[in-house]
Amino acid sequence: MPRSNRPRNRRRPEVDERDLAAALFGGRQTESKRGIEWNVQPVAAPSALKAYTCPGCSGQVAAGTAHVVVWRADSFLGDERALSERRHWHSHCWKIA
Repeated sequence: MPRSNRPRNRRRPEVDERDLAAALFGGRQTESKRGIEWNVQPVAAPSALKAYTCPGCSGQVAAGTAHVVVWRADSFLGDERALSERRHWHSHCWKIA
């Protein structure tokens, strides 16, 4: 019978589901542009279910297109207000803004 080279009795490290999601889809990041802090959340193509207007180019971010959602991180009016004012950008448009 051939010998197995598979290690035995070794525990696999537990993976946090949030870390896995961040690795697969990219996590929310904070970026600074023109002295303002912004939260930037990537949206994978399969998760993009609606069409939006990109504020960078005024073109359409079509459903099924990977893009980013951006909102202020340092809003003095509060997080809820900042979230309600979030915008969907083409990834390229956000990079060059």
